[in-house]
Amino acid sequence: MQWNPDLYTSKHAFVFDYGASLIELLQPQPSERILDLGCGTGELTQQIAQRSPETTGMDQSPEMVQKAQDAFPGVNFIVGDAAHFQFPKKFHAIFSNATLHWVSNYRAAAQCMYDNLLPEGRMVIEFGGKGNVQSIVQSLQKQLAARGYTEQSMHQPWYFPSIGAYSTVLETVGFRVTFAQHYDRPTKLVDAENGIVDWIRMFGKSFFVGVAERDITAISQAVQEALKADLWQEDGWYADYKRIRMVAIKEL
Repeated sequence: MQWNPDLYTSKHAFVFDYGASLIELLQPQPSERILDLGCGTGELTQQIAQRSPETTGMDQSPEMVQKAQDAFPGVNFIVGDAAHFQFPKKFHAIFSNATLHWVSNYRAAAQCMYDNLLPEGRMVIEFGGKGNVQSIVQSLQKQLAARGYTEQSMHQPWYFPSIGAYSTVLETVGFRVTFAQHYDRPTKLVDAENGIVDWIRMFGKSFFVGVAERDITAISQAVQEALKADLWQEDGWYADYKRIRMVAIKEL
């Protein structure tokens, strides 16, 4: 999936705004080497680097990394795959916000995180959990199917696990899970008029491979209209986010 970093920062800054509280759970120290896995446009990486100068941001999107490098030239950013990475020097901590639900090969990602940590190193992560954006996804799939896009209606680009399922993944590769939380986080969208349409444009475009442009517009608007009773509040649109937040330690 090709990302639009300008659209991301202008209308979906809530992704990294909400992630700022995760840094307090990380508690980065000046002497630590830290990896921000799935750094996006680098806002959180830069905040971590202010406390731990030897911080690296990695993202699979060259476009996102380029924007991060332009915005924060004093921070180290690289292009890399969360399921296939190896650094010559291991990290004291791995931080990841709003990324791991995009990684279909989640077992390989867990193994990479384990392999790239020092003994007793920690990972502090948050991503979409079971039921995340369920209303939006189900409505989108329904509208696609109604217009004859059967294959697209069965598309599932994300991995939204339960705490139990993901804890098992981590424990299988050797982590000890020390903290796990699954919580609802209704998330206000920037565009008060077309918030759901904008969200689909940013995060759901892989559903529209092979879909006619006129139908993309019609489907997105139909999804928004269908969700008005559930996701519209007096001050705007709210996406039905459900998040997993976890801390795990690499066992000796």
